[in-house]
Parts: sequence; structure tokens; C-alpha cells
Amino acid sequence: MIDIICFSTTPWDPIPTRKQQIMKRMPESCRIFYLDPPVTYIGPLKDPSLRPYLTKFRKSPKRVKENLFVFALPPIMPFYNRKRSINKFNQKMIARFVKEVIYQNFDLKSPIIWTYMPNTVDLLEYLPYGFLVYDCIDKHSEFQGFINKQVVEEMEDELAKKSNVVFTTAEGLYNKLKNLNPKTYLVPNGAEFEHFNKAATKAPVPESMKNIPHPIFGFVGVIHTWIDTQLIEYLASNRKDWSFVLIGPVGAGVSVDNLKKYKNVYMLGRIDHQILPQYVAQFDVCLNLFKVNKLSENVSPLKFYEYLATGKPIVSTSMPQVEEFPDVVYIGKDYDEVLQKCEEAISELKDGSNEKMLKRVEYARLTSWDSRVSQIIEILKREGIYIE
Repeated sequence: MIDIICFSTTPWDPIPTRKQQIMKRMPESCRIFYLDPPVTYIGPLKDPSLRPYLTKFRKSPKRVKENLFVFALPPIMPFYNRKRSINKFNQKMIARFVKEVIYQNFDLKSPIIWTYMPNTVDLLEYLPYGFLVYDCIDKHSEFQGFINKQVVEEMEDELAKKSNVVFTTAEGLYNKLKNLNPKTYLVPNGAEFEHFNKAATKAPVPESMKNIPHPIFGFVGVIHTWIDTQLIEYLASNRKDWSFVLIGPVGAGVSVDNLKKYKNVYMLGRIDHQILPQYVAQFDVCLNLFKVNKLSENVSPLKFYEYLATGKPIVSTSMPQVEEFPDVVYIGKDYDEVLQKCEEAISELKDGSNEKMLKRVEYARLTSWDSRVSQIIEILKREGIYIE
């Protein structure tokens, strides 16, 4: 039995991301202890939905599968990405909790620590482990909020150097961390292929979409600060005969007031993951509209691979990971060009050819989460961790 403690940047529920997709595909020979990220004591002031996490750590873990447990961590002090001393205090407290609640109750001796968080480098001295994996999915120092870029970079550099294996999702992250650790591998995000491929076929129109006229340009995902809402506004204002459907919650601190004034913009909020393909099936074109900056340069956009599985035309802003698929994606370098690419995507639907659609589906099949996890397991075997 191989034990894995996963320090995640996102809670297990409600939106599955790379972390959940990888952990739930690990073989049954592994015991997985998935740790939702802790909230700070002041976090609920900014986002009231976080309030339950102040006490959730006192409850029993959620058992997702026979071999997979989800734990909440106790709340921590804020400003840990500004002051290393605060982070060290927080991580010492987290390590104590993990030791008492997981190591002791489940008789862990020398687990794999699998982390997505640079700041966890400061708990390593308090927890025994046999192998360290850092899965780097973002340019963490480019996030907005209470951070000191230099502090975050220092923690990540230390973590990368100490790791037995480093996985990265984007070329820019790979190039940076490869210089710090030769055991660095590029494994981009993938598609939950079978699930989103359901959107490639006709499905009953959900009640909330029955009165939305076509063509429908659709977006799925959390509307974070890195999503270009001004670009969506630009498109909506220039093409009032097009409908723009946004599915997903609005991130804390993000204003979408500029979008709500447009009658052709429909914000449907969060849709249950299980029925999401029924909604995406109504899209004519899928939108992948990130702001072009240092953060998006180093992102492997999860929604993009999900869009591929639908076979539908995709319009995207310029991102290195998307540029690898120029034959099936319409990529715009600026607002005017994105608008032009939207026109081209609609034209594809009108010409009746399904060549690009079939190509997208095949790309998605090749980049499915099953294939990504197989790649990860093979790399771990080469590095001495034999997961069967």
C-alpha cells in the first residue's frame, strides 16, 4: 500500500480540477488523503461562502472512494504569502494537525507528499515522508491579492529543489523549474473525455436556455480575475444578434456588472457537473478568453481540453498551450481579431464540414485524463515509485 497526502489548492467539491482528476484515478493500491486548502481567519469576510471551512476541520473526513479520503484543514493566519515567518507558523500548525489526524489514525509511516502549494515547503521539516512530488499548475507569484512575489518565488524554488519529481502543466513553468530540478516533467491538463464528449450530440434544451437565441457562444468555468470580461463585453456590444452564455460562479472580488447590462449576455451561474454536458451541447461555439498576461502565459486551461471533447468550434485568446492546436482552434491576438475569429467559427458551422470537429474529438481522446495519469504513473515508476 502506497500512501499519498495531497495538499491541494482547491476543495474537492464542487468543481473537479486537475487535482481531483489525478487523485481519483490513482490505482486502488494507493491510499489517498486529499486535503482541501485551509481558509484564513479573515477569508470569510471577503467570501462568505468560506465560513463553513472555519469549523469543517472538526468533522470526519469524507470518503469518496474506498481508498480516497477528503479532509478539511484548520484555519490559518492571513498574509502568509507576504511574510515567510507567518507561513512558517501556519505550516507548523498544519503539520501538527496532519500528524494527529492522519498519520496517527491511519498509521502512516513514510507517505508520498504530493503538493500543489509552494508554501507547503515550510511543513516538510515537521512531517516524515518518503517521496515528494510538486505538481506546478500556475505561476503562483502572479496571482492577485496579499502576496509578495519574491516570497512566493523563494518558496517555490525551495520546494522544486527538494522534490523528487516536479510536474508542470505549461512550457513556461517547465522551462523555469527544469533549471532547478532535472527531474521536472511537462504533463499538461487533460479532458474528462467521456463526460464532455456527450456534448457532441444533441441533447434536450435545459429550461434556462430555452429562450436563448442562436448562435450561442458559451463559456464554462469560474469567472476569475484572469478571465477577460471586458473582451466578452466587447463581443456582446459589437454583435447584439449573438448570445453569450456564461456558466459558472463568479470569483470573490470579481465584478461582472459590465456584463449584466447586455441583454444578449446570459449568466447561468454554477451548473451541477453531472448535467453540464447537456448545457454545453447547446453551444454553437466555445469561448476560452483569458487575459493575456504573465499568468495566462503559464496556464494549461482545463476548459480548453473539455471543449475539445465536444468537437465544437473554439475561439481563444493567445496562450502557449492553445497555440499547439492551430489547426482546430480559432486564436485571436487582440479584441478585433477575436471578433473576426468568432465570425470564422460560425462560418465553419455553416459549411457543413465535420473534419475539424473529428480532429478536435481525437485530440481530446489523446489528451484525456486517463492518458495523462498513465503518463504520470510511468514517470513515477522511472523515479522509483512502483504504483500498480
